[in-house]
Amino acid sequence: MSGTPHVPDLPALRLLVGIARHGSIGGSARALGVTQQAASERVRAVEAQVGLTLLRRGSRGSVLTPAGVVLVEWAGRLLDAADELETAIDGLRGDRQRELHVSASMTIAESLVPRWLVLLRRRQEAAGATPTAVSLTATNSTHVVEAVTTGAAQVGFVEGYAAPRGLRYRDLATDDLVLLAAPGSPLSRRRTPLTPVEVAALSLTSREPGSGTRQVVEAALAAHGLAMARPDVELTTATAVREAVRAGSAPAFLSRRVVAGELAAGDLAVVATTGLALRRHFRAVWVGTVAPAAGPVRDLVEIARTHAG
Repeated sequence: MSGTPHVPDLPALRLLVGIARHGSIGGSARALGVTQQAASERVRAVEAQVGLTLLRRGSRGSVLTPAGVVLVEWAGRLLDAADELETAIDGLRGDRQRELHVSASMTIAESLVPRWLVLLRRRQEAAGATPTAVSLTATNSTHVVEAVTTGAAQVGFVEGYAAPRGLRYRDLATDDLVLLAAPGSPLSRRRTPLTPVEVAALSLTSREPGSGTRQVVEAALAAHGLAMARPDVELTTATAVREAVRAGSAPAFLSRRVVAGELAAGDLAVVATTGLALRRHFRAVWVGTVAPAAGPVRDLVEIARTHAG
């Protein structure tokens, strides 16, 4: 899995994490369905690969060395990310015969849904149930509402200023949009906040019509009797917008949570604004009863409510 010579592959990392959990090579081997001999040989190979002693072996089992403890901690985070990616890919590849069809706005699909699907699978496995196969469609909020309304999706996740009409919904979290510019650009050096009139005059790097992000910006300006200027460029994902601004494109409004890493690294700069209501809601939406249908839909909505912050 790795492009570097010292990083073990995922099965080897799962073996090490299992040793930490079970307290022995044999326990980890049994959990993974391999022989103890094969597991022992794999551990020795990993130690040779990383150039570190990871285990101290004794009559009562195996104990991680300090280096082993650190490596297992890092490996756990990497394995969680790999599980999220695998679940997301499985969902995106799902065909129409799958049991649960989920539609999510791009920001939520990119940053939150993969984790929720992993947690859904783990909850079902812990209960001894067969995990629900999930198909995921990532699109804008308008299309999510259409999919749920027509029955193409049993549950949807949207972002926006107001709750969609005609659907049941549950608020999951709030999310703030910020105006972003490339570091060193004239806007990034501005010392006073932009007024609504000044924001309306900007030609932005923007999401496409129908996206929750754009709807919030349009509503914030409309509250002052203003409308967005014609965008400099329109892109269909938050990632594309973020990378365009980093490369020097026109400023853009994006979720603060989407760009937290870039802001911390100094790759993007926040341009202060004043007088604009740029807080939006993440919501789960469905058709039918006040509460989501019992089963995977209800479980997924509950997981989303708990882990959307």
